[in-house]
Amino acid sequence: MFGDMMGMMGKLKETQAKVEATKVRLNTVTLQENSADQLLNVTITANREIKEIKIDDSLLRDKEQLEDYLILTINKAINKATEVNETELAAVAKDGMPNIPGMDSLFK
Repeated sequence: MFGDMMGMMGKLKETQAKVEATKVRLNTVTLQENSADQLLNVTITANREIKEIKIDDSLLRDKEQLEDYLILTINKAINKATEVNETELAAVAKDGMPNIPGMDSLFK
């Protein structure tokens, strides 16, 4: 009984280390999101840190339009990054979890 418990604890620590390593790796995964007409480009990491915003000069003439573009495009970039982040972390967590009936549905 205690051997199984010790093995499970070891596996959980190993999984925790893999999750932390995955978080660090996700800082290097960059995603691009563009406005529909390509006038605004946002670069974001999979950990949802914005790295770069490129704005076409034509958007600088209309403050309200630029604000709308920024909100829409940044939100799309954050959603895309969140999806990649959650998928990657769930895969690592699921791989490292002990086989407990009913737990696998938590990581789908």
